Amino acid sequence: MNSRALELIKKLELSEHPEGGFFKETCRSDLNVFSPTAESERSAVTEIYFLLCKGQVSRFHKVLHDEFWHFFEGAPLRLIDGDMESFEEVILDPANCQYQHCIRGGRWQAAESTGDYTLVGCTVAPGFDFADFSFLSEDESEIIQNDFAQYARFI
Repeated sequence: MNSRALELIKKLELSEHPEGGFFKETCRSDLNVFSPTAESERSAVTEIYFLLCKGQVSRFHKVLHDEFWHFFEGAPLRLIDGDMESFEEVILDPANCQYQHCIRGGRWQAAESTGDYTLVGCTVAPGFDFADFSFLSEDESEIIQNDFAQYARFI
């Protein structure tokens, strides 16, 4: 693992994330709002640090609410954003002034660093709750493997 990535894991007190990589929640709003999508209250907004190292992927997952990805440092980040009909790749890359991207709620997403490591921030509004988080089902995994084989490593 890259020495800067190890330094960030220690300094930022990052822990392993279930989807891959490392994270730490840095903000959870004290304000609660009602989410019609979740049919219950959620924090107005949440924020995390998220670090992916070379060879790690953020596995395909989705959340109910919009998630904003913000580039902080390291290699450009490859984001995959889509549904079971089509997917788009977005590269967060400061060299191209692409610092952020929004994955709309309910859409599939996955990510990987294009180099040794990438540190990003992820903001979810209304706020993230693991009850609103899901990985691909077996059927959805088959669709990825059959129709979008280039993304099979993100399953």
